[in-house]
Amino acid sequence: MNEPFIEPDAFNRMLLSQEINRKNVIDVREIGEWEYYHLAETTHIPMNSIPERLSEIPNDQTLYIICAHGVRSAAVCNYLYKHGYDQVKNVEGGMAAIAGLRGIDYD
Repeated sequence: MNEPFIEPDAFNRMLLSQEINRKNVIDVREIGEWEYYHLAETTHIPMNSIPERLSEIPNDQTLYIICAHGVRSAAVCNYLYKHGYDQVKNVEGGMAAIAGLRGIDYD
């Protein structure tokens, strides 16, 4: 497995410079959290739906898993890794950290 996490500033920079395919960013928050604030053109699959939607998740590309603060996304990364996904990165600090970098009040 490659480095299992990415710092929020590096993630934000790579996302803005289009080094990251937005479709490979999987937001695992619940729908209300997603509707409140999310990154455009990213993939929304709530954490509890991951097992039933596993076939929708590519395992031949680096995936960036994000939640509100990095806890649920870490669990999803672990789950994906156990199911054969070896290119998963947890976005440390989650959407709260990304929103903070962008000057948006998230909490």
